[in-house]
Amino acid sequence: MKFIIKHEIDGRMRVRSAAGTMSFRQADILQYYLENISVVERAHVYERTGDAVIIYRGSREEIIEKLARFAFQNVDVPESVLENSNRSVESFYKEKIIIKTLSRIFAKCFVPYSLRIFYTTIKMLKYIKQGIICLKRGRIGVPVLDAIAITASIFRGEFNTASSIMYLLSIGECMEDWTHKKAAGDLARSMSLNLDTVWIEKNGREIKVPASSVMTGDIAVVRMGDVIPFDGTVENGEAMVNQASLTGEGMPVKKTKGGYVYAGTAIEEGELHISVREVAGSTRFEKIITMIEESEKLKSAVESKAEHLADNLVPYTLFGTVIVWLLTRNITKTLSVLMVDFSCALKLAMPVTVLSAMRECSNYGITVKGGKYLEAVAEADTIVFDKTGTLTKAQPVFKQIIPLCDRNPDDLLRIAACLEEHFPHSMAKAVTQAAKMRGLEHEEMHSKVDYIVAHGIASNIGAKRVVIGSAHFVLDDEKCVVQDSYRHVMDDLPLDCSHLYLAIDGVLAAVICISDPLRQEAQDVIDGLKHAGFDNIVMMTGDSRRTADSIALQVGIDKYYAEVLPEDKAKFIQSQRDNGRTVVMVGDGINDSPALSAANAGIAISEGAAIAREIADITVAADDLRELVRLKYLSTAMMKRINRNYRAIMGINGGLILLGILGAIQPAMSALLHNMSTLVIGLESMRNLLPAENTKA
Repeated sequence: MKFIIKHEIDGRMRVRSAAGTMSFRQADILQYYLENISVVERAHVYERTGDAVIIYRGSREEIIEKLARFAFQNVDVPESVLENSNRSVESFYKEKIIIKTLSRIFAKCFVPYSLRIFYTTIKMLKYIKQGIICLKRGRIGVPVLDAIAITASIFRGEFNTASSIMYLLSIGECMEDWTHKKAAGDLARSMSLNLDTVWIEKNGREIKVPASSVMTGDIAVVRMGDVIPFDGTVENGEAMVNQASLTGEGMPVKKTKGGYVYAGTAIEEGELHISVREVAGSTRFEKIITMIEESEKLKSAVESKAEHLADNLVPYTLFGTVIVWLLTRNITKTLSVLMVDFSCALKLAMPVTVLSAMRECSNYGITVKGGKYLEAVAEADTIVFDKTGTLTKAQPVFKQIIPLCDRNPDDLLRIAACLEEHFPHSMAKAVTQAAKMRGLEHEEMHSKVDYIVAHGIASNIGAKRVVIGSAHFVLDDEKCVVQDSYRHVMDDLPLDCSHLYLAIDGVLAAVICISDPLRQEAQDVIDGLKHAGFDNIVMMTGDSRRTADSIALQVGIDKYYAEVLPEDKAKFIQSQRDNGRTVVMVGDGINDSPALSAANAGIAISEGAAIAREIADITVAADDLRELVRLKYLSTAMMKRINRNYRAIMGINGGLILLGILGAIQPAMSALLHNMSTLVIGLESMRNLLPAENTKA
């Protein structure tokens, strides 16, 4: 496909498709293609003009080469990306606002005044109805004020004022709905399932197959730590399922044979064999949207405060109107007070600010499940890190396998990979990848596998019990022994590696050495977090004290705890909260789940265990931990904007009321200035929180 470069500066390029206008689907395909170019940081495609703006870091030539090879039919885009596009929503609301504005201009210029009076009178019935419904529910809310203000203007013969009020209210509703749906949609898409492969049971064996090949009626096997990939009925097994991604509730629900499970929920404990009912988890997106829109638990305290304050101010506004009338007997001054409403601006600006912040987070690969978690990050003074997969790279590397028996090393690695491939842990992935690189294919030679949290895996091959995991699990809990002839090997294990111990039938068979390289940006991130406002940075790991000391020294962490269990992390976090601290936890594994739940805000790394991502309140892209620093600055900026909005709303509206009482402005001008200020504050709340020059953490 041919593209023309329209404008270019260092790190930014604007190109135009020679074909011109694109459909929504074509624009989504091109955007997906551009965003998956390695040097591209972000891109945006404009379907009306066929333009694409590309922000990149690195080779310009790679982008040119990729654009030259682009063709819509050759790009394999996940269907969920296309089905859940925001473009149609944006187009709908843009056109709606444009049509409303043009219609109003046309009516004022060309429609006779008598017809405009008739239309305004008919249109006001909608607002009167909303006000009556509000009163019937026993509330004196914003609809009541709107209805009174519009009705009073009509009775005074100020039809232009009434028309302006209704126009501004309708535009405000459109903008609020637009921002809310876009932010919720961005969030839901980032939370949607992106499964490549799943385990299914066929002919008495478990096999791994592409998720796209699964059909209704297939039996999917899901174990502890995994996300349930499809809606379905439990055919066999028993498990505790965390349904927080759908209901917002963190308490797991017990599922047994005959129970129904939903795509996107996660198994905390146990194993389920599920008869698939909804192949693509088709209702997942709608469920998330509903959860985001309806769950009061996800609202930030400032949003709830704004809503309560807005509702509480309405009676005072009415009371003030009555007082002004009783004191002045001047209907003009009285209406000037009535036209000003604090609650409208409060209810618009605060949620829009929070949703816009969540949307801005998604632009940087940060998924936030609710405004309350951004508020928690803004207030947090303590951050706790897991080590493996967070401060160290999410992809540990297999270094070597050291046999402690007479078996072939490749046979031992094959057995280890056979067990480890069932569980989504970064070290397990290193083992299975090493076996794959060596061409060590295998049949499922073992019976059921059991995962023991923070320890390891146990199974049986024939009559022999096989275990793999930490030294504590294999040597202490399982009481496995080391053959005398290999004891000297144990004294010379590499000190720069993490170790997995494999034992067969009670005898240690091998030690697998896994290199756990430190993230390149880790030290900069710790420095950045200190500068951003965290005064208590802690690392907690199940690894040895020697390893923990080395990592802490390299990244600049002063406080760390080694050889800890999952419950130790959770207890530490709870103790910090009991002491009045606001705590953020960062982790990526199954064993981090209790701590993620215990923190004020739990942050999971996107390439970590599925259950960690589901339980966590926030997920960040795994390729760069600098997003943690950005998240802190962004959440702090959100709170500053909210406080600034409070001051602006109170100051502007209070000033308008005073001017109205003094007779300095007429009711029509009071209504216009009030609604214009509300829209300006709403528009300001939609702007990005971080200026362009500060978006790189």
